[in-house]
Amino acid sequence: MIISSRTLRAASLAAVFAAATVSTGHAQGVASTSPTAVKAGTYHVEPGHTQVEFSLSHFGFTNYTGLFSNASGTLVLDPAHPVASKLTVTIPVDSVQTTVPKLTDELKAKDWFDAAQYPNATFESTSVTLNGKSSATVIGNLTLHGVTRPVTLKAHLMGSGVNPIDKAFTVGFEVTGTIRRGDFGIKQYLPVVGDDVHLRIAGAFERQDAGTP
Repeated sequence: MIISSRTLRAASLAAVFAAATVSTGHAQGVASTSPTAVKAGTYHVEPGHTQVEFSLSHFGFTNYTGLFSNASGTLVLDPAHPVASKLTVTIPVDSVQTTVPKLTDELKAKDWFDAAQYPNATFESTSVTLNGKSSATVIGNLTLHGVTRPVTLKAHLMGSGVNPIDKAFTVGFEVTGTIRRGDFGIKQYLPVVGDDVHLRIAGAFERQDAGTP
């Protein structure tokens, strides 16, 4: 029996596609999206996969985006009483990044975030209100640039389960909100560079209780 090279190539491609499908299916099945799968406990921010993205208008031409990282903090979570959840987060201001090194340095300097004088931004929740089974409104106090203001965030449960890499029980959320940078004394180039700063946060938390997961 003679097998053509064309047939072999087709078989190889089919095998690769099948393997990719299995791999993708496995990856998608790691975390459960069900709120009932979330475990009660004290969680710490997992800094490697927690990102704070911000965007604002740049002279009306584009919405320019930057990123903060290296967050730390604690989430106290009880699915049976979700409104009693408590979140505290600290973000080092000098972790700010953009796609332009010169701009990144400018944002750390005195005219913008002034990381030398105000090295951390902090958020501490004051209330949690459910909006359905997987979403909530989180109100808290944000301290940025030495100013503390109330902020409202919208949180959506992405999923929970055992992380196959480090074996820690992990819960993840996507969070959105908007703040006015002028309210925090960051007024460089206002109003031609936008005052409204749109936040999109990927928050990953690892359960710390004894006996985890």
